[in-house]
Amino acid sequence: MAACVIRRGLLSAVSKYNKNHTLRALSVDLNSRHEVSRRCLQCSSCGLLNVQQKRFMSSRNRPEGKVLETVGVFEAPKQHGKYETGQLFLHSVFGYRGIVLFPWHARLYDRDVTPPTTDSKPEPPGAHGSKEVKGKTHTYYQVLIDTRDCPHISQRSQTEAVTFLANHDDSRALYAIPGLDYVSHEDILPYNSTDQVPIQHELFERFLMFNPSKVPPFVPRDTLRAWQEKNHPWLELSDVHRETTENIRVTRWEMYWRYCIRLENMGNEVVQLRERHWRIFSLSGTLETVRGRGVVGREPVLSKEQPAFQYSSHVSLQAPSGHMWGSYRLERPNGTFFDVRIPPFSLESKKDDTPNGFLPGPFTSLA
Repeated sequence: MAACVIRRGLLSAVSKYNKNHTLRALSVDLNSRHEVSRRCLQCSSCGLLNVQQKRFMSSRNRPEGKVLETVGVFEAPKQHGKYETGQLFLHSVFGYRGIVLFPWHARLYDRDVTPPTTDSKPEPPGAHGSKEVKGKTHTYYQVLIDTRDCPHISQRSQTEAVTFLANHDDSRALYAIPGLDYVSHEDILPYNSTDQVPIQHELFERFLMFNPSKVPPFVPRDTLRAWQEKNHPWLELSDVHRETTENIRVTRWEMYWRYCIRLENMGNEVVQLRERHWRIFSLSGTLETVRGRGVVGREPVLSKEQPAFQYSSHVSLQAPSGHMWGSYRLERPNGTFFDVRIPPFSLESKKDDTPNGFLPGPFTSLA
């Protein structure tokens, strides 16, 4: 059964929903993101969303010159199980349209939960005050982003964040596919559409084909299976780490020698990221400290309207493994500063078939 938006502008959720999460996700999307505010979802139980409701879709909130566009029929988010290849969705944090290619199963280490006593992630050398937490399996998805939405999210999320090796013979031949992303299960807001090409991306029709007898009706081509198998070592997620400091949640996930970080403002106060501070310990015995302004050349503002920023970078090690930890310094409106912990994590270079054996770098900016 689908959820529906009632005339008071609130989300009425069926008992299967996590009501608080759904309310938060849709209210943020529809009020703060241009690409979502010019679309509307049709509910399969009550019909088209009433576009006259001021809270979501009034002309006052709509970007000038934009018109509302029907995307599809909203489906109930899955509380159990996983989404299949070909599932259409809106991203609950960044609001873009996307489609699921295939799932990954990562180990999530959430430092915001009560630490258990067994099966915990060890604290890396020098990372004083870290909590030991138990990892649990969590589903992420490799997805394609609709290229029409990339301009609207480029200031809040890198749309060329997934870089990997071009082939197994050249350890320094890196390339990026624009509009390829990793999405956590809870960030998926699923919908369906009668459009045979609902997502605009150069790989959509190379990887997927329309089959109306299937649910969802977009099924993988052999090219998608071959691409996944070939690039599995460079694309696979390993660990995901999460920690909140003073209402700023930092989530970090790693793929080979790359990592991606999302900062989310869970409170009401506007803050701005000013500095980063990294410490990298290599098992060769070296300890490197990196300080700098902002991240990836930016000093993002995290507000209630635009609470999240996501970016990726690379790690260079002179040994097959090591540890990395650090902090961000953020500024409040009154000019005071506070530090937000980046959860510590391990760095592992996978053994591969190249002549070098391990692929430690040099690839990184440590942004």
